[in-house]
Amino acid sequence: MSRQLRVAVIGAGPAGIYAADILTKSEGVDVRVDILDRDPTPFGLIRYGVAPDHPRIKEIVKALKRVLSNDDIRFFGNVNYGTDLKLDHLQQFYDAVIFATGARADRDLEIPGIDLKGSFGAADFVSWYDGHPDAPRDWAFDPRAESVAVLGVGNVGLDVARMLAKTADEQLVTEIPQNVYEGLAANATKDVHVFARRGPAQVKFTPMELRELSHSPNVDVVVHPEGFELDEGSMDSIRASKSVKLVVDVLQNYLAKEETGAAHRIHIHFCQNPVEILGEDGQVVGLRTEVTELDGTGNARGTGEFQDWPVQAVYRAVGYRSDNLAGIPFDNNTATVPNDGGRVIDIDGEPLPGAYVTGWIKRGPVGLIGHTMSDAAETIRLLLSDVDTLPAPANPAREDVDAYLSGRGIEFTTWEGWEQLDAHEIALGEAEGRTRVKVVPREDMVRISRG
Repeated sequence: MSRQLRVAVIGAGPAGIYAADILTKSEGVDVRVDILDRDPTPFGLIRYGVAPDHPRIKEIVKALKRVLSNDDIRFFGNVNYGTDLKLDHLQQFYDAVIFATGARADRDLEIPGIDLKGSFGAADFVSWYDGHPDAPRDWAFDPRAESVAVLGVGNVGLDVARMLAKTADEQLVTEIPQNVYEGLAANATKDVHVFARRGPAQVKFTPMELRELSHSPNVDVVVHPEGFELDEGSMDSIRASKSVKLVVDVLQNYLAKEETGAAHRIHIHFCQNPVEILGEDGQVVGLRTEVTELDGTGNARGTGEFQDWPVQAVYRAVGYRSDNLAGIPFDNNTATVPNDGGRVIDIDGEPLPGAYVTGWIKRGPVGLIGHTMSDAAETIRLLLSDVDTLPAPANPAREDVDAYLSGRGIEFTTWEGWEQLDAHEIALGEAEGRTRVKVVPREDMVRISRG
């Protein structure tokens, strides 16, 4: 391609930033990338999906900042794809568009009682305690809810359990804003029950996440022996994966450990499949599970035996779901954009010219942050193989995008604006002896970013 390649990336999380990084480092192509995101800030789920007491995971932000400091990459925040602009608008300015919008909504769990008051989606709770601007300022903690259930045994489930079990004062060393601290201070939870449908070798959390459950002096981790099964399929998984072995080892250590008498407890139950949320007068009063057993392959089958658990709230952490994107195909069953290795394909299986996907919108919400890098590399290889066939945009100049957004009255933020907001949040934290304090309202973030 003799002309400069112009690419838009929709989504400023790790998937989108990795794609921009790989693209601008590719040999033999002159490329400029604009990253657009509906949030006024970059970093996606690193900022709004990782629990505030996980500063080590947030270290990845340092690497992402280096990428976004590249002059060949620009950031446009507070720009919502689907309302502020769509694919045909973007194609006026770019040769190609990469969708990296991730997954932020809760996956459905279709069991009776799911709509009762006191039944929550983990994604909504995470957005609240991470201070997302579109989340409610207050969380509906029930002062009677001393015992709650968490459904799901991935890292998000553990984050939710830990945030519910730890005291508000313990979180004051983190970046939580004042409204989240006040909400957590009103949380009456003493016992958090985490339910796994299968056994200890089938859980999805990582060893580090599991160990961190016991780091609070105010929390005992109680692994219950009922359902703690290791069938032949489980043993195969342990032999095949160091991570699985470490997880099982940590769980066995918790199983053998005596309780310290801490005021709060996280209980982990295996081979318990949630089948109904029990209610009274429209409010959660319990959870019904079916006892399961492993079938020899690591899968679970029902036994027909049921157990009721007196809990006053239920948090479902059964996975994330991507949102439908305007103007491109979407598979509601998988909640992904149909694609062939990253090329968006239409209903007939034909590529949609100049449209690509990467990250969770491409393959579903599975895997760790590092997996998005190989994902992006695959998509970029296909895009670069298509460069000679990409239709040239009518308005390829960088300033054309700025003029278009300004002309539509969109108060977009920039990388320089993020640096101003970043410095502002750090200053707020320094005043309280913390690393940072998040600004929550969207209008405040935009105002600070735009000076």
